[in-house]
Amino acid sequence: MESPLSFSGINPLRWGVIGCGSVAEKKSVPAYQITSGFEVRMVMRRNAKKAQDYARRHNVPNWTANAKEVIENPEIDAVYIATPPDSHKLYALQVAAKGKPCCIEKPMAPSFKDSLEIFEAFQKRDIPLFISYYRRSLPRFLKIKQWLKERQIGDVEHIHWKKTKPPNEVDFSGKYNWRTDGQVAMGGYFDDLASHGLDLFIFLLGDIIEAHGEATNQLGLYTAFDLVSGSWKHKNGIMGKGVWDFTSNDRSDEVEILGAKGRISFSVLDEAPISLENHSGIKKLDIPNPEHIQQYHVENIKSHLSGFKPHPSIGKTGLHTSWVMDKILGRI
Repeated sequence: MESPLSFSGINPLRWGVIGCGSVAEKKSVPAYQITSGFEVRMVMRRNAKKAQDYARRHNVPNWTANAKEVIENPEIDAVYIATPPDSHKLYALQVAAKGKPCCIEKPMAPSFKDSLEIFEAFQKRDIPLFISYYRRSLPRFLKIKQWLKERQIGDVEHIHWKKTKPPNEVDFSGKYNWRTDGQVAMGGYFDDLASHGLDLFIFLLGDIIEAHGEATNQLGLYTAFDLVSGSWKHKNGIMGKGVWDFTSNDRSDEVEILGAKGRISFSVLDEAPISLENHSGIKKLDIPNPEHIQQYHVENIKSHLSGFKPHPSIGKTGLHTSWVMDKILGRI
């Protein structure tokens, strides 16, 4: 665990936020604000009017259009980077140079190479680094991890995920969307959405040692890939397959973990019931997510920095997910 003790005595720990767009509205920043011992002191957005408006609506005392004013501010103890992935490395390396704990939105960076550079910068200075793969902290997925630990389906043999969705109005319109800009997110929605699932599967089933896939752009609506398929092998021998089709005429989010004595079914992105099927029958549980979905992720950051328990999503785990993503996309 990255050394937390040098930060455990700071109360409140004053956070600065770089990027206050849609994710910061409800999913993340409010979670930092309601976490005991944390305070959001400053927000940044390149559009000054939008930064000021966000600060006003969320009762944040300071705002700026300059990221350096957040990173270099002596009254900011830690930084949350919530910008598009192509700027993660730029800001993260500056945060590391200032010796401040950092949380970076997923994916860690657009490539494994950039992710590795970020990881090494924080590791070299022994500074805590977290990645916002918050599903590792959600109760619904912790229940699945418990079922697996209890061997409710026996030896796990295979996992597969089918994620499809139709193109949306923005895709058809040709309007700019960083999520489908091949220079920002080569995998398109795969980068944005599949990263959550692959990271979760690693959390549930262990590290992946082999991965490969194919990717294409079928519809030509944007510069990133719109259809990706992949397969992988976990260190313990469990095999996995996935298809991520963003050209489909229907919407699905279906995962099955198959074992020798049953199966577990769930959705990665949709808030659907989780299901366990074994010799005892079928059990379905509806475990709702918190209002601010990153709440438990942020609370775990507090626990990590206080020295109570290590966080499940740190730089090392985020780096591994970046490696898997690039292997499936054929980048490495």
